[in-house]
Amino acid sequence: MKTLSKLTTALLATGVLCGGVYAASNGTTTQTTTRPLFNDKRPIITPQSLPGGAYDPNGDFSNDPNPKIEHLFLPWEDVDLSTLSTANDYANKRGRSLLITIEPWSWARNWRVTPTDLFNGIMEGRYDSNMTAICSAVAKLDKPVTIRWAHEMDEKNGQFTWAYWTPQDYVKAYKHAVTVCRKSLPTAKYMWSPMGKDGLEAYYPGDSFVDVVGLSVFGYQPFDQRTLGHDSNFVDATKPGYDRVKRFKKPIVIAELGYQGNEAYVHAWAEEANKPHSEFPDLTAVVYFNDREVYPWPYGLGRPDWRVASPLLN
Repeated sequence: MKTLSKLTTALLATGVLCGGVYAASNGTTTQTTTRPLFNDKRPIITPQSLPGGAYDPNGDFSNDPNPKIEHLFLPWEDVDLSTLSTANDYANKRGRSLLITIEPWSWARNWRVTPTDLFNGIMEGRYDSNMTAICSAVAKLDKPVTIRWAHEMDEKNGQFTWAYWTPQDYVKAYKHAVTVCRKSLPTAKYMWSPMGKDGLEAYYPGDSFVDVVGLSVFGYQPFDQRTLGHDSNFVDATKPGYDRVKRFKKPIVIAELGYQGNEAYVHAWAEEANKPHSEFPDLTAVVYFNDREVYPWPYGLGRPDWRVASPLLN
């Protein structure tokens, strides 16, 4: 579960992983990841790599110089916004911009309302103060910020309340939320971030409400074997969603990346994830999701552990 207390803990963590220094041929100094003795699943960074980032509640990237994006998750109810200043200081010290995912609900399940009540409440303005409070707090920070609201609306696994809305209702709610936020935070970039599923186009809110498109890409070896009969790779897993969103001609970011499997599987994904690929000319950054999956996967496969320091599968 993405919790603010875990965020605060991570921001104060000393960190257990470190990066090395690579002297590039052009005389500049570039950071590149080194491998500690225990399992380390982080994407492998080279001087040619796309900018990386991390959602990192466990603090594994705290001493890693490679990430350029710090990803935070916030519910818009039951949230302590005072921790944003701590996040800002943390990112500043590490030279990172902020990507903030705002989830339009409370993380306390017994506080959640039905999809219909949530949509009606948004359109009637009952949640405007929630959005305004977050965006006003973010406006006081001194880092470049991207706001990602109500992500993965096209994922129909039952995880997100807003995924039960029709595409037309989602677009209305997204536009409303962004309009409210822009009043306090006009300088932010706004990310529309589907999972990458077939039919995502119907949820696109329009060019004037989207500065960047996000995607979620995960590789889970047991799922691959169950559904494909073979291991997936980063390019094959990314291509369907990428091909669906490239028509919008916006910069594309993998806002959530994770992979779990045996040593060969993990190493293959780690090598490929941040490489520039000719298939993805509009891909501008890749952000790792360094936590355990929060929702069970199908076929009784449980919750994959994306954490970079988690054990590999046999």
